[in-house]
Amino acid sequence: MNDTVTKIVQALGGEDNIEKAGNCITRLRVIVNDDRHISADTLEQIDGVMGVVHDRDNTLEIVVGPGKAKVFADELHEAGIGIRVHKSFSDNTKKENKRSIRDFLKIIGDIFVPMIPGIITAGLCAGFASLLAQVYPDYEKNSVWNIVYSVLTLVSTSFMTYITAWTGYRAAERFGATPILGGMLGMITSLDGINTIAGVFGLYNEKTPLNSVLCAGKGGVLAVIFGAFLLSVVEKRLRKHLPTSLDFILTPFVSLLICLLPYILLVMPVFGYISSGIAWGIGEICSSESMTVRLIGGYIASALFLPLVTTGMHHGLVGLYAIQLEEIGYITLYPVLAMAGAGQVGAALAIRRKAKHAGNEKLCHITSGALPAGFLGVGEPLIYGVTLPLGKPFITAGLGAGFGGAFVMAMQVASTTWGPSGLIGVFVMTAGPNGFVKNALSYLGGLLISYIGGYILTAFTIKEKDLLPEGTDTPEITHEDTFTFSGSPDGLTAPADGRIIKMEDIPDEVFANGTLGKCCGIMPDNGRIYAPCSGTIVTLADTGHAFAIEKESGENILVHIGIDTVSLNGDGFTLLAREGDEVTAGQCVIEADLAAIQKAGLSPIVITVCIDS
Repeated sequence: MNDTVTKIVQALGGEDNIEKAGNCITRLRVIVNDDRHISADTLEQIDGVMGVVHDRDNTLEIVVGPGKAKVFADELHEAGIGIRVHKSFSDNTKKENKRSIRDFLKIIGDIFVPMIPGIITAGLCAGFASLLAQVYPDYEKNSVWNIVYSVLTLVSTSFMTYITAWTGYRAAERFGATPILGGMLGMITSLDGINTIAGVFGLYNEKTPLNSVLCAGKGGVLAVIFGAFLLSVVEKRLRKHLPTSLDFILTPFVSLLICLLPYILLVMPVFGYISSGIAWGIGEICSSESMTVRLIGGYIASALFLPLVTTGMHHGLVGLYAIQLEEIGYITLYPVLAMAGAGQVGAALAIRRKAKHAGNEKLCHITSGALPAGFLGVGEPLIYGVTLPLGKPFITAGLGAGFGGAFVMAMQVASTTWGPSGLIGVFVMTAGPNGFVKNALSYLGGLLISYIGGYILTAFTIKEKDLLPEGTDTPEITHEDTFTFSGSPDGLTAPADGRIIKMEDIPDEVFANGTLGKCCGIMPDNGRIYAPCSGTIVTLADTGHAFAIEKESGENILVHIGIDTVSLNGDGFTLLAREGDEVTAGQCVIEADLAAIQKAGLSPIVITVCIDS
């Protein structure tokens, strides 16, 4: 195992404490035997770990980024760690009955997460097939394009036709039933024989099958999930009473027969109405004739999505996507929620710019590394590595994303699947009444709006002093305060109001290395720059970005405003004194336009240097 995985194992309490390990795209999912053996602080400090979600007892999601999650899980499995079946998967009925809503939604996520690669593959194929049909309507006349279309359609249909079977298999596995029985239950749900049974009981409407109390496919994935749960309860009880010698043959057979008729006649109709009601509710908002309703609904959904992600409650949404896909053939909710990640990108861009000005190279590096994934729709590196630890940017990212979500819902963008988001999500935005071109342009427009919204709100909310390097000595100081640092003479006052920056943390090697002399920086709160001592101005740059004062003792004190601000050629600097003037400590010498400096992409840090030290 590599060093990072080894440290994760140690922080989780060792190999014996890890009961089960798996992964999704960005997270290593772990179930442990005992929470008390976990060192949460150590786990979060491991290099490569972006965040930890401890969403319920004994279960953790360790955010490590795309690609790494699977590699880490594979390394654990190769070492024989985390491959045992956890008790909660097979004998936990009483505990399940006590779970909260969040835990229930997490169960839904557990069922669908392993299906995501298939969901994405089928959705992309459906999207490309739809795009081909729209761009080249006569594709059937061309043998090559006809084959391409047929192959794409086969892949997408293979998933959608049997989505209840895949769901049943996973749900049975999750609840501790025999997985293949759950798959069979799911497949039975979609077979025409259901219509025959419905007709016998007078529950089938031959003129309008979709209006039937019971018909093939009724209840969809929700019915199958509940059916798999019932199957698990029956199986567990039978195993307690049947002899071991008969268990292998009789338990599966009897369990399925006991569950089947109640499932068909009760569970499917009830969950059919529930599914239709949920799809109707989502449709009433996403496809409302009222533009106001769509705008408000889109804003709220996008703005609140990321808090759901951090608490683990977003897992339940995949059930809603599946319901929409089954009921109407496309998804209108997912494109709206995909905007949340774009808000994170906008916020991260603002943070990176301000972190660079503040000299926080570590934060710049983390942000730069996470941004490519963010543009491609993988938001966890930005969430857990950048915005969430800082606090305010996490909120402003969501609020900024809301504007993009409002736009996307207003334009009624629809997708063929869920999973791909960010820039690559455009390839599945081919469904619904709009057609690919309008869908794609509206989706890209929503991303752009979310980028801008997240950027502007974050830029206006967070200050550079909030992004100073970790460990930087950052006491507040005013121009009337005594200003001392290593090598400074007595009698200096601060040349600006703001926060002190240590010499080694100044974002310029010449100053940080003390090449010109001992120095110290101040991240200014305003643009008024003062004389740090009494004396004569012996040097005043024509560009206004620096001046030097000679004290009566002969010591020279240089005040330099910003990094590389000489490139502004005096723009943004107003001189209130001239070379040769006598000044007193605390006298305002220059007024600098901090906004203009920052707009130019430069740091406004004010540096005081003892030239003769």
